[in-house]
Amino acid sequence: MKAQSVGISVGWIKVLLFGLILVALYYSSFSWLVLKDWQREDYSHGWLIPLVILYLLWEKRPALQAIAAKPSWLGLAVLLPGLFLYWLGELAGEFFTQYLSFTLIIIGLCWLLLGWEKLKTLLFALLFTVAMFPPPNFLHDKITFQLKLISSELGVRILHLAGMSAYRQGNIIDLGFTQLQVVDACSGLRYLFPFLIMAILFAYLYKDRLWKKIVLILSVVPLTLAVNALRIAGTGILYKFWGAEVAEGFFHEFAGVIVFMTGLTALLFEVWLLSGFRSIRSWGLSTGGGTAGRSVQASDGVQTARPAESVFAIGHLFTPPQFVVALSLLLAMLAAGQFIDFREKIPPSKPFSSFPLKIASWQGSRGLLGQNIIDTLDLSDYTMMDYRQADGRTVNFYIAYYQSQSKGESIHSPETCLPGSGWRFEKSGMVKLPVAWGKYSELPVNSAVMSQGENRQLVYFWFPLRDRVVTNAFALKWFNFWDALTRQRTDGALVRVITPVYPGEELKDGNERLLQFIRDMSPVLAEYLPD
Repeated sequence: MKAQSVGISVGWIKVLLFGLILVALYYSSFSWLVLKDWQREDYSHGWLIPLVILYLLWEKRPALQAIAAKPSWLGLAVLLPGLFLYWLGELAGEFFTQYLSFTLIIIGLCWLLLGWEKLKTLLFALLFTVAMFPPPNFLHDKITFQLKLISSELGVRILHLAGMSAYRQGNIIDLGFTQLQVVDACSGLRYLFPFLIMAILFAYLYKDRLWKKIVLILSVVPLTLAVNALRIAGTGILYKFWGAEVAEGFFHEFAGVIVFMTGLTALLFEVWLLSGFRSIRSWGLSTGGGTAGRSVQASDGVQTARPAESVFAIGHLFTPPQFVVALSLLLAMLAAGQFIDFREKIPPSKPFSSFPLKIASWQGSRGLLGQNIIDTLDLSDYTMMDYRQADGRTVNFYIAYYQSQSKGESIHSPETCLPGSGWRFEKSGMVKLPVAWGKYSELPVNSAVMSQGENRQLVYFWFPLRDRVVTNAFALKWFNFWDALTRQRTDGALVRVITPVYPGEELKDGNERLLQFIRDMSPVLAEYLPD
């Protein structure tokens, strides 16, 4: 018994070593997760996920104790990609990549040190850590926007069935006597992820055919949209009789609770339906299984002692060799992060507050962003101007400059920031303009059209990134990673120009106006961006 106790101490010392290193590596990322992401109502369910994971791990203790550890070098096939994703997230400034690397590193360590059989027992609980993490911002915003539109459309259809007049523009519902804006709280996103997580957990615990589990998980999206459409329609109907109180404050939050409970009830009913209306006790929920106790039973019923290496000695801390390799890799990562400065802060060549109001035939007026927007964007410098020609036609010019990009402080794509309240954003793709820009004979830009009823606006935007111009958010992250690694630079900018398509004009007229402005503006902007 004494040898066993000491053996457990050796194992826990190893766990403690890895734990301390991982805390040091991921402290900034998980601080953001807890203090920022989990404070957002859309992801406040994240606080509960660690408790679920602890329960899933606790449940597997008997099964784990019945399986002998067999360290395997195959764990490197997961550990090494996890290490790469860590640096990709760290240097490119992307939290989700960091979060995903944490999951892969944990799985890789378990495979290396415990072997495949033990890992299989733990795998669902370890993969479930992904449920703690919000998706990348670009994915979050695209889902949010699409769900707003779908929820709004379904809500309008229900209002029509109820005999009410309703018209939708984007996520704005015009009821005639008032307008309702479908925000994130009503879009379905706030409940989509909790419902999806619960559906996955139910599918894991619910022992039945695979197709039933898949149906359960896939049903989450239409289920969530349906209950939220009912919420939107109900708000519109009650608004007519009770006024604005039903769309805000206590009543709005209470409606959210009703929506959540309705969705959860529907999800449980679906499990009951898929089980053939059997009682909960007959659902075959997963249990820990395996052999309980601290010792492993041999096939002849005789208890076998733990291996001799479980007896404590300092040398046993450095066995098996997989442990030494994993420890060395993580320590090397920690040292590199602490002692190598991957980012220099490169200020603009000139402050953007001095950007000229007069450019060629364009006369500008300066605009200002609210401090709350500046704090959200975490930019280093910016300018926002409305430039007008003699005929009164205007171009809105905006540049946001970042002297160093990191996690939580990186360029925000206009695809997620342009107006959404009643406006439709239709990206047309990348086009090359006949404008010289640095080493480029043609300037690559993203082209998009925003429309609201009869109103249209044409948008160009691109990302000057050191000596490059990129138009893709993925390329933006990759070059931040690569240049931080090879050049110790992550400075960059977003340039965006917008012009209305005036009555009597076609899109080509707006294109020509933006093209002329960019030709006039680009030599001036070159004086502000560092080489």
